[in-house]
Amino acid sequence: MAEKLLLIEDDPSILRGLQMNLGLEGFQLIAAHDGEEGIEFARSQKPDLIVLDMMLPKIGGIEVIRTLRQVDHDTPIVVLSAKDQESDKVLALSLGADDYVTKPFSVAELVARIRAALRRRRIHQASAQLTFGRITLDLEGRRLLSDGVELESTAREFDLLHHFFQHPGTVFSREQLMQTVWGADHFGTPRTVDNFIARLRSKIETDPDHPHHIETVRGVGYRFNP
Repeated sequence: MAEKLLLIEDDPSILRGLQMNLGLEGFQLIAAHDGEEGIEFARSQKPDLIVLDMMLPKIGGIEVIRTLRQVDHDTPIVVLSAKDQESDKVLALSLGADDYVTKPFSVAELVARIRAALRRRRIHQASAQLTFGRITLDLEGRRLLSDGVELESTAREFDLLHHFFQHPGTVFSREQLMQTVWGADHFGTPRTVDNFIARLRSKIETDPDHPHHIETVRGVGYRFNP
């Protein structure tokens, strides 16, 4: 799927040039013509990266960065600016911009910087998420998702599934799971593990009555199959 870029640029000629050249690179593009619209689209459209002009009507680029970074720390922001003073660059980067390109700019350089920022984001996301099939564990947010939609889960359910993720194909007894996930000081029974396994299966298995991912190994315990 093509990566989605939000272009926040009020100059029609520059915007047309960006749309033409970045479109040829295969990106999906959304355009905002001022800072206020840019913030709205960033929140509603969930772009993979934002290309942001500094000199914008209504809300300037610096305030756009500051506003977005209050709720979104991950979406890369590549700044375009006619200002090349070091203080302007330092301010934009310190507020959370990922890169700073001075106008006039080379399209090839801009594309390279966009791809580099997207690559860094993918690496970060890969390190912070574990995925099998339609199920994802968001380790930073401690969220369980199915096809990108968050599922309700308890802290213990999350920890149990995370433990399985880390040891695919390994058979664990109920006692081992109890000690590793619940802790040696927890006073529970093997039935506790069974109850949590049943709840996890209801959330991640296509057919909980015939589970594929969390498999019962008769007489021993459970094994996780990604």
